[in-house]
Amino acid sequence: MTNQTLGLAQHIYEYLLSISLREPEILTQLRQETAQHPMARMQIAPEQGQFLALLVQLIQAKKTLELGVFTGYSALVVALALPNAGKVVACDTSEEFTAIAQPYWQQAGVADKIDLHIAPALETLDQLLRDGEAETFDFAFIDADKSNYDNYYERSLQLVRPGGLIAIDNVLWSGRVADPQIQDNRTKKIRAFNQKLHQDQRITLSLIPIADGLTLARKNRQ
Repeated sequence: MTNQTLGLAQHIYEYLLSISLREPEILTQLRQETAQHPMARMQIAPEQGQFLALLVQLIQAKKTLELGVFTGYSALVVALALPNAGKVVACDTSEEFTAIAQPYWQQAGVADKIDLHIAPALETLDQLLRDGEAETFDFAFIDADKSNYDNYYERSLQLVRPGGLIAIDNVLWSGRVADPQIQDNRTKKIRAFNQKLHQDQRITLSLIPIADGLTLARKNRQ
């Protein structure tokens, strides 16, 4: 897990940010506060956040799903990119982490766009499906516990509309998935998940080597 793009020399990474990153001040402030957190490595990279915002705008998303909020940077990125009537359904289990996020959402003027659910994400996803919200989401971002990635993906695939996009974080897992000598449970789960998506004909697939690896899965129209 890393909060900057893997494999780039530091001077190249710094140059990339200097000529690409257009980070609003509120996002910079949240990122700087999160950098002091003991689990700061869970924060997405700023260049990844900017890329997510671009994707959301490209597909003209209005309703999005986020699994794994942490201190709220990615939810804020997406909310800022959405139109005024846009909505982020955000799922996390930690009131402590998300309490850091909420003042920034308020200050940015997007708190009304973010519907935060403090509960196991699978419970929230299953409730959304029971409530008839299948194929009503334009975009989903999965960045929660790795052991449930397959479950989150399958639920998200039901909730996202045909032509909608699912983005999945940490799929390169700091390079550990590419080392056959590493056989811990989380690495094996992500490795198997990556292999599954490679064969999944329900989606159009691309793995982008940004930050810790970001898979993009566009739900195919039947």
